[in-house]
Amino acid sequence: MTREELIQEAFKALKNAYAPYSHYHVGACVLAKDGRTFYGANVENASYGATICAERNAVFNAYSNGCRKDDIEAIAIVSDGGRLGAPCGMCRQVLCELLNQDTPIYLSNGTEEKDTNIAELLPMQFTMEDVLG
Repeated sequence: MTREELIQEAFKALKNAYAPYSHYHVGACVLAKDGRTFYGANVENASYGATICAERNAVFNAYSNGCRKDDIEAIAIVSDGGRLGAPCGMCRQVLCELLNQDTPIYLSNGTEEKDTNIAELLPMQFTMEDVLG
């Protein structure tokens, strides 16, 4: 699957977003090295802490189906906002543990695009090594 196709798959996932509070829709698609795809959309809740972001939803979906960081080829994260969106802090923390540092992360809002990775998005990461000493 090409970068562009993965972004289009993420836009398909965006259609399933449930965002009655923010009205900000996000979709994500994880591409596994074996060709499988895993989708996620943001799902909001009146108790905001219970909300799940699209990228965590997609990555957790991949992990729930047996993938691990070495199995993930790339992830596309898209939004319908007026400016290019990027993962929130909580998502960045999750991605730093569940993706390889150089796994491509493709961001798009339909007009702007950026290719990045978690090493670029989250410098000076807090990781398992910090916890385990």
